[in-house]
Amino acid sequence: MISVAGVNPGVVLFDQSKLYFQNAVVKSFLAGSVSGVCSTLLFQPLDLLKTRLQSPLQVRNGQAGLFTTCYNVVQSERFFGLWRGLVPSVLRCVPGIGLYFASLECLNSAIFNGADPSALGAVTLGATARTMTATILLPITVVKTRFESGRYDYKSVLHALSKIYTNEGRRGLFCGLSATLLRDAPFSGLYLMFYMQAKSFMATQDISSSYKSLANFSCGVTAGILSSLATHPADVVKTRMQITPLKHSSVALTCSSIYREKGLNGFFAGLVPRMARRTLMSAMAWTVYEQIIKQLHLNQS
Repeated sequence: MISVAGVNPGVVLFDQSKLYFQNAVVKSFLAGSVSGVCSTLLFQPLDLLKTRLQSPLQVRNGQAGLFTTCYNVVQSERFFGLWRGLVPSVLRCVPGIGLYFASLECLNSAIFNGADPSALGAVTLGATARTMTATILLPITVVKTRFESGRYDYKSVLHALSKIYTNEGRRGLFCGLSATLLRDAPFSGLYLMFYMQAKSFMATQDISSSYKSLANFSCGVTAGILSSLATHPADVVKTRMQITPLKHSSVALTCSSIYREKGLNGFFAGLVPRMARRTLMSAMAWTVYEQIIKQLHLNQS
């Protein structure tokens, strides 16, 4: 607590710990948002290819591989067609990653007083923060997925939101929520646990500053691979539910449809581009985030 001379000592002008906490959350949000811009711009083509590989339309037209799908997109939509859906991706990922890191900071301060959490604590923190963020931004996620699928002729994000609400109501804006949470909450919980454990194993705090970014990135890649493998089936289900909500109206029906069409292999459609994107994107986001936090002197504010 801080008071000023000449003022009644019993009157508290402001709480320094509260000021620090608010400052830390703001800095975490800004750092997360900047890292989100960098990673989204670089890895959007991988997200588009993943969506195309998981699309029901791909199943009806016959299975095509990653490179064939990429070639078809470039042939029909030109090179920059690989960045289709970039605007909703930025609108989702930039505030999304910022909100995620701010939520982590907020929850970590409230539950663990800023100390490094245990493995179970990391899972809980990551899952809770991602659940909050994914639910808030789900309408933008639905728009992003539909833009990337190439099946909808939306003219803009606002036009898409308006058309979805008009034709499908609020349910359309939040279609695939259950599958999204089944994917994002475990992914973020597992990712944070693997990331913290990898950093602890590598003892990154003892690594010289010139190699610390590389060490953090390596930890992020390892965590991303393991988390992507564990949560990919839920991602396939989510994509189906958001592209064709009338046919795939629930997780159970969607799982049944996928298994009937492709067997167990159907639950791993688009694994390679998603694993590459999520791994590299998460690793970059955490690396850039930690470097920005270091530059902002978060721990010294």
